[in-house]
Amino acid sequence: MSLPVKPSLADLIESFFRRRLIAQRNSSPNTVAAYRDAMKLLLIFVSERQGKAPSDLEVEDLDRDVVLDFLDYLEEVRGNSVSTRNARMTAIRSFFHHVAMTDPPSIGIAKRVIDIPNKRTTSSVANYLSKDELKVLLDAPDRTTPLGRRDHCLILFLGRTGARVSECCDVNAADLHLEWPQQVLLRGKGKKERAVPLSEDTAQQLKALLEERGLASDSDVGVFVNARGKRLTRHGVTHILKRAHTTAAKTDTDLATKRISPHSLRHTTAMHLLKSGVDLTTIQSWLGHASVNTTHHYAEADLEMKQRALDRCSDPETPLVMYQPTDQLLAFLATLCGVDRRITL
Repeated sequence: MSLPVKPSLADLIESFFRRRLIAQRNSSPNTVAAYRDAMKLLLIFVSERQGKAPSDLEVEDLDRDVVLDFLDYLEEVRGNSVSTRNARMTAIRSFFHHVAMTDPPSIGIAKRVIDIPNKRTTSSVANYLSKDELKVLLDAPDRTTPLGRRDHCLILFLGRTGARVSECCDVNAADLHLEWPQQVLLRGKGKKERAVPLSEDTAQQLKALLEERGLASDSDVGVFVNARGKRLTRHGVTHILKRAHTTAAKTDTDLATKRISPHSLRHTTAMHLLKSGVDLTTIQSWLGHASVNTTHHYAEADLEMKQRALDRCSDPETPLVMYQPTDQLLAFLATLCGVDRRITL
């Protein structure tokens, strides 16, 4: 009786993406793209180190020490943050769980890699804009042009809804309900859907944008597109915000010192809701956080709220209120998912 053929590393990677992520787990395109990028970087790193083509690598070439060296390379050479390092490790760990299930002789190697812990990160204060700063940023685009009106609407949408950049890029005209009650259907992590209210000004700007583009309200066409009519990507949205930030910083010196990104506008939404008295559980649902502990980070960041709490504590009459490419394997990875995720090698 012949023994089963041991799968190659290339076989394992292909089955991981095709069977495990796409067929079995129905992972989102963004998840597939993130895992693809992590594996591509790892393969190139090990290939150069071992002097082998990526397609010729074996599971044994990706042992614990090599993976640890790769993680250090991400931080020290590529200049990645600890969060990015941990995100890459999450993808690698998921792959080696697949290896352990698919290739029993490699369980030992897989377990040693799986047991690599995430690196602890230092907690940073959420970066967000005040209402006045957000207004200055909204005034930056030239609204006499179609692209300027799109940019203004995009910034308003991100600053009012707290949508993740991927959620924003995925919004279709059919996801918008612009009559009372105005709301947008967002598709978050794990393909979870949630309805988020739209402010009156956001709904009016979105309605004007759809009318200008001639989009029907039931159309499955992206709301935010580039000059060629293609959906904006994460990079495109970031570029638009940087351009608006550069213009706004000329009139607001305080804004010039702020880091502006899609995520900082998400923080901005959360902080404005918090300061308006919205409870953390509602904000958790609004932002699509899996745990209220994530949302609690915003309460920790709000020094004004802490000062008001201190003032109330000092007043004995006020009750205290508590709040809680050429290589075949690399070529295969390049075919996965249509998400635009550029890697600089």
